[in-house]
Amino acid sequence: MADVMVMNDIEATAASLGIDLARLDLDSIRLPHGETFGIPSDDEDIGHDVNSEMESGFGNIIVVDNLPVVPIEKFEKLENVIRKIYSQLGVIKEDGFWMPLEPETQKTMGYCFIEFNTPQEAELAREKTHGYKLDRSHIFAVSMFDDFDRFMKVPDQWAPPETKPYTPGENLQNWLTDLKGRDQFVIRAGNDTEVYWNDARQLKPDFVYKRQYWTESFVQWSPLGTYLATVHRQGAAVWGGATSEFKRLMRYAHPQVRLIDFSPGEKYLVTYSSHEASNPRDTNRVVIDIFDVRTGKVMRDFKGTPDDFAIGGTGGVSGVSWPVFKWGGGKDDKYFARMGKSAISVYETETFSLVDKKSIKVENVMDFSWSPTDSILALFVPELGGGNQPARVSLIQIPSKEELRQKNLFSVSDCKMYWQSNGEYLAVKVDRYTKTKKSTYTGFELFRIKERDIPIEVLELENKNDKIIAFAWEPKGHRFAIIHGDTPRPDISFYSMRTAHNTGRVSKLITLKGKQANALSWSPSGRFIILAGLKGLNGQLEFYNVDEQETMATTEHFMATDIEWDPTGRYVATAVTSVHEMENGYIIWTFNGKLLYRVLKDHFFQFLWRPRPASFLTPEQEEEIAKNLKKYSKRYELEDNDVEKQLSEQERAKRRELKEEWEKWVAEWKRLYEEEKMDRQRLRDGEASDEEEEYEAREVEVEEVVSTQEEVLSE
Repeated sequence: MADVMVMNDIEATAASLGIDLARLDLDSIRLPHGETFGIPSDDEDIGHDVNSEMESGFGNIIVVDNLPVVPIEKFEKLENVIRKIYSQLGVIKEDGFWMPLEPETQKTMGYCFIEFNTPQEAELAREKTHGYKLDRSHIFAVSMFDDFDRFMKVPDQWAPPETKPYTPGENLQNWLTDLKGRDQFVIRAGNDTEVYWNDARQLKPDFVYKRQYWTESFVQWSPLGTYLATVHRQGAAVWGGATSEFKRLMRYAHPQVRLIDFSPGEKYLVTYSSHEASNPRDTNRVVIDIFDVRTGKVMRDFKGTPDDFAIGGTGGVSGVSWPVFKWGGGKDDKYFARMGKSAISVYETETFSLVDKKSIKVENVMDFSWSPTDSILALFVPELGGGNQPARVSLIQIPSKEELRQKNLFSVSDCKMYWQSNGEYLAVKVDRYTKTKKSTYTGFELFRIKERDIPIEVLELENKNDKIIAFAWEPKGHRFAIIHGDTPRPDISFYSMRTAHNTGRVSKLITLKGKQANALSWSPSGRFIILAGLKGLNGQLEFYNVDEQETMATTEHFMATDIEWDPTGRYVATAVTSVHEMENGYIIWTFNGKLLYRVLKDHFFQFLWRPRPASFLTPEQEEEIAKNLKKYSKRYELEDNDVEKQLSEQERAKRRELKEEWEKWVAEWKRLYEEEKMDRQRLRDGEASDEEEEYEAREVEVEEVVSTQEEVLSE
């Protein structure tokens, strides 16, 4: 493979030629046919696409049928409407629009031809607008011009299709068959994307796959770990299959895509892009597509301005909150919803249309979230009418839109909702104004979703004025942790939704005083938690066992920015990303705080464990395994002993190598020492001995005139 010029070389070459890269439109560059200039492409279909285009010459033309039939007086108006629709999807060539007229009536014939700059733009236009509803009577039927040539070649006599031998597809769960039961992770450093096994026994990462320029911004695992998604200017792609070589499984055409999001069950992929308006007075145009992951088909698209998508979500770009759409119904991917002005629009994926064909009207709704397991929406509405109408949190069942529970809240400043991973509990953090309205205090409303009538408890801290720094539920459990108080050493309290007598009331388990922490990170299996001081608190880490209420280890990863548990909860990674200029890289720890290995990487900015799908074992089977753990563990103990012996031998070999290097170094210096013996003897006026004890040290005073200056003094 030819070497690719790194960006520094490109910038240096451009500077020497007087070229301003900031003003250069890279998309406008077209290489001569067959010329690559030594730049390899990861697109295996490029050659095929070029050949197809050369054969017919019409790969960039589409035919739009079912247009309105209008007289010549309305020709220009209809042309402008069609151009406006299709110019959003690609560049229409000059003289690239032709809508024929009936010679006798001088009316349009109900179809037109549109020629784009590239076949890719034409294919995208066909995909996006086939079935587009111009009005009730005119639904576009869009075809590629080349398809007509193919249809004309259909033989008059039917012939049975050729039977092709079955070839099994990619095993998308291949990585789960690892005999050592290891987990994978992906890292991004500089222009490189690398995938590794976490080989904790060997105390090092085990290389799987590496690729330069694999993505133009970031990579993302799908929620069940089946796919690795990459982002490019032309769209997104997903990769998977054999662990030794990730193959591209599907591409999703979406020019200038910037953000992506998977549905929980991996059935759908949401992509986002923002396009600058040609008129400076106009606002940017936002395009959001929802693809079927397996087929690559666009199931629904949404277009608008950034303001249309700026409500809801936890982050984003250019004023757009992300994710715009939140998924509900658990892993079935049955519903998705977005928040608008005074409304929540809930769509079902069977038809990708609004449930009951209308949105849920909720005046001034500020936030909403789905239960992780059920089709239940939780929404927050602030106070209205200057406090005359209280704020409220409501639970709504979908698709019936029945309100299951409502709680009115008074003097509310802000509100945040936290679902427990099994959907059993909902914690609502409520910031309230004091009577003077000059300050706020915080409390929690705790909903027991699975119990009859959904009872609600109120939890207030002992010191109501404590600032809440972090809140986190125990995954699949009944406990939660809160960091509260003043930085840099706040307190950390643990609570349980159960009590010893199962009275159904929340109870405090313990408060840890004065901890240097600003983040909480539970193990996916519960029980263990890391109390972390990230970023500004210099990476302080405390590994805590909540069952035993004891600290297992206290350590530090200086300037750590991120914590990522592996899916099993056995290992955890801490990372220093390139937001800091020093010590970039990651460390792998055991669940109880033992450092296994450290890897330093320049320009390191992404670490992601590969998720695992849920286990197929029933609770009864898991209980049986737990009871007979000793029987199963014997096999692994033998394997561990073999690995320990191997590591011991490796350690001994390493020590032997270090000893040999040391002896070689000493021998070399002894040789030099002997070679310089005569020189030392000459410098000592013939004295042969090198022993310092045989010489007497004497101090000799030497007077020396440094300078002389005469000065005439006047009387």
